[in-house]
Amino acid sequence: QVQLVESGGGLVQAGGSLRLSCAASGSIFSINIMGWYRQAPGKQRELVAAITSGGSTTYADSVKGRFTISRDNAKNTVYLQMNSLKPEDTAVYYCNLVVIGLQYWGQGTQVTVSS
Repeated sequence: QVQLVESGGGLVQAGGSLRLSCAASGSIFSINIMGWYRQAPGKQRELVAAITSGGSTTYADSVKGRFTISRDNAKNTVYLQMNSLKPEDTAVYYCNLVVIGLQYWGQGTQVTVSS
């Protein structure tokens, strides 16, 4: 089974930066999609960014130009570099791994941006 362990969340001031990491372990196929979702209080979980094992990326419009997703396939790790953070970025961020119709989730890490 696949396990996802996240790290890097915390409290930062508006305009600051933070980098999230997610390490995957278990029976992981080399071809997959890893991504980051977030869920703010009272809102549905939304896709922030995703990256394929080949390096193709997609971003939510709200984070384009500020966030960068990357991965290290050898380490089965995905990163989310978050710059120019805004209070509206405050949410629990979840790591996600998708293989065909199967998906796995991390436990979530809290990101709080103060004004």
